[in-house]
Amino acid sequence: MEERKVIGLICGLLFLSVSSINGEDPYRFFTWKVTYGDIYPLGVKQQGILINGQFPGPQINCVTNDNLIISVYNYLNEPFLLSWNGLQQRRNSWQDGTYGTTCPIPPGKNFTYMLQAKDQIGSFFYFPSLGLHKAAGGYGAIKIYSRPRIPVPFPFPAGDHTVLAGDWYKKTHQRLRHILDMGRSISNPDGLVINGRGWNGYTFQVEQGKTYRFRISNVGLTTSINFRIEGHSMKLVEVEGSHTLQNTYTSLDLHLGQSASVLVTANQAARDYYVVVSSRFTRRLLMTTAILHYKNSNIRVSGPPPGGPTTQIAWSLMQARSIRWNLTASGPRPNPQGSYHYGLIKPSRTILLSNSAPWINGKQRYAVNGVSFVAGDTPLKLADYFNIGGVFSVGSIPDKSSSNGNAYLATSVMHADFRSFAEIVFQNWEDSVQSWHIDGYSFFVVGMDGGQWTSASRSRYNLRDTVARSTVQVYPKAWTAIYIALDNVGMWNIRSENWVRQYLGQQFYLRVYSAAHSWRDELPIPKNALLCGRARGRHTRPL
Repeated sequence: MEERKVIGLICGLLFLSVSSINGEDPYRFFTWKVTYGDIYPLGVKQQGILINGQFPGPQINCVTNDNLIISVYNYLNEPFLLSWNGLQQRRNSWQDGTYGTTCPIPPGKNFTYMLQAKDQIGSFFYFPSLGLHKAAGGYGAIKIYSRPRIPVPFPFPAGDHTVLAGDWYKKTHQRLRHILDMGRSISNPDGLVINGRGWNGYTFQVEQGKTYRFRISNVGLTTSINFRIEGHSMKLVEVEGSHTLQNTYTSLDLHLGQSASVLVTANQAARDYYVVVSSRFTRRLLMTTAILHYKNSNIRVSGPPPGGPTTQIAWSLMQARSIRWNLTASGPRPNPQGSYHYGLIKPSRTILLSNSAPWINGKQRYAVNGVSFVAGDTPLKLADYFNIGGVFSVGSIPDKSSSNGNAYLATSVMHADFRSFAEIVFQNWEDSVQSWHIDGYSFFVVGMDGGQWTSASRSRYNLRDTVARSTVQVYPKAWTAIYIALDNVGMWNIRSENWVRQYLGQQFYLRVYSAAHSWRDELPIPKNALLCGRARGRHTRPL
């Protein structure tokens, strides 16, 4: 009976949303039940967050422009919220799944996300965005394939493997959250996992002579990683939705929140090989392995796994600069990726963002331009829609960092005009690598280097074929510059992908505003939107 009600609700939502979701594109339906369960990622029993009994959660396989109808049932004892790392949610920040845009799903309740993989291809992932739920699992892969008639710049591989890798803590997410709330450090992670498993706990099977695609995502909390496969080279073909020049690497750095696809040919002797993930830029080297198993091989791996880079920042920087856009490849549409000449557009605004680690009220916090984010009592998108005053103030974070070094707490929101073209510079004066993500967008990484950014740094920008992505690293005492076309109206989270820093304030929201208030610019509030905080009891307009 319950399932019939759900199906009826979804059908009603679909009929009502013809104007907001392209009904000509296919629909894919998912029902997810979120529960606690026992997991053993590092050989020790822990309480994990499972989706349909799985850790990692179910994989989403879809095609460009598919509509994804995902009904999520929360069986945890606390509110729960999913976000979709890299999905641009075109005109639809309502579904973005961060607390600034979406009310959490209360315990014992459900919510149906209505997403669209609009004009996207590539490798992404979803994850729980509240508190430190991500430390307990609840994440999974998203694969968006090209439409059948849109060519991809490489032969169709024999298989498509997912690698969800990252650091892991043995402490529960509740314990980690309590430590941070007390103003203390949670120290270093206990290890690394590949697809939720520790040392040699996962196997990728291949056949000799065939080529396979590996989609790798860093889903960890605090640590950059390096990925490599013993005895095999990797041809990079895609980074977060952009086809790349097909450079060959023996190992590949992935910073927090980043995803990439490589092609690997099984051209070695038929036996088992190590698949290695190791930490980067950490005092204590962490490493874990999976197995690349040649079909019909009976020879197991032996000896130590192959070593990789550890603290070599210059090496990582040179590799990052070598990742370029494939200007002749098609994207989600048949036109070449390089038909959009980002380098010929002059930015109308420059935003300088500096991260810092201040102590505020006797507790460790993290900040952007001297502002450490605290969540309002109502999601910002709902407060904006219902004109609820006192939740946030546009302009509560400056475009540039002040020189006095002081920091304060605020629900920080920055204004941006729809269809403007901006230059954003991330300046990092700290000793750790930073990783920044912008929801709702893919941006052009035009430059990165050591020291302080100045206007003269623009002479070193790549204005021809830099890659477009949604997450970018900033090396210690260095800067990274991006160009971004602000063509997606909504309330969008700009955050550190280091989840400790994000939780303690290194984030803010960008309000991309259109005075037209047209459905062409932004979809209306969903009829099934959850209403919480001071938005509780309000009425949504019919779709």
